[in-house]
Amino acid sequence: MSNTGTREQPDFEMRDVPVTDPSQTARIGTQPPETPPASAQAASAQSPASQSPSTQRSQAKENRRQALLSAAAALFAAEGFNRVSLEDLGAAAGVSGPAVYRHFAGKQAVLGALLLSVSQELLDGGRRVVVESEGAAAALSGLVEFHVDFALSNPDVIRVQDQDFSNLAQDDQAEVRTLQRNYVELWVEVLARLHVDTEAAELRMRAHASFGLINSTPHSVRTHGRRIAVKRARPLLESMALAALLAPAVPAPHS
Repeated sequence: MSNTGTREQPDFEMRDVPVTDPSQTARIGTQPPETPPASAQAASAQSPASQSPSTQRSQAKENRRQALLSAAAALFAAEGFNRVSLEDLGAAAGVSGPAVYRHFAGKQAVLGALLLSVSQELLDGGRRVVVESEGAAAALSGLVEFHVDFALSNPDVIRVQDQDFSNLAQDDQAEVRTLQRNYVELWVEVLARLHVDTEAAELRMRAHASFGLINSTPHSVRTHGRRIAVKRARPLLESMALAALLAPAVPAPHS
């Protein structure tokens, strides 16, 4: 995420889409098997009616936790961490203020869970993109698409990171920085295969500059003058980021 003011910021600026295989239907005239296929058994095992009470409680607790994190992202982005109370968070998620303590030790813990989880998701998602890509060019294009999708889908989280990172506990700050540094280095490793014999510092600068461009979306897409539709913003952001990442290096001036 872009740095603002003079306070220290993390090293970079701030999904899985479930894929379901088509179900196979039995051929007409054939006798269905006595034992349901494995996919049907798995689906039955996951149905609410077949879940044990403890499993249902665990799922309900996780759903409430995620609701609290979503509410925190929206409220912290709009009001700032210091202006939001636990009662505000609880009300936005449909629980009482004291009930928040069933999921988090306090408001600072909510902020930590929010930024830690999204930093881990970015790193894990970026790694998947690289592993599943054939060649450095495809990997870089995939990383850009992945990060643009993140930025367009999570503008509130980007705002929170930008304005409230300093409100994290020290341990959480260190962990977020480590996750984000690893994410940057993932990009640097891909760029090194495209810009041979280029210093890592320059490749890192390219990555940071691209993050800044992409992460400007909470301001440029949503709130700056007339809003730009996501379907128009996405290809524009992707093409600009790729142009910056692939631009030829400028020769150093002769002394």
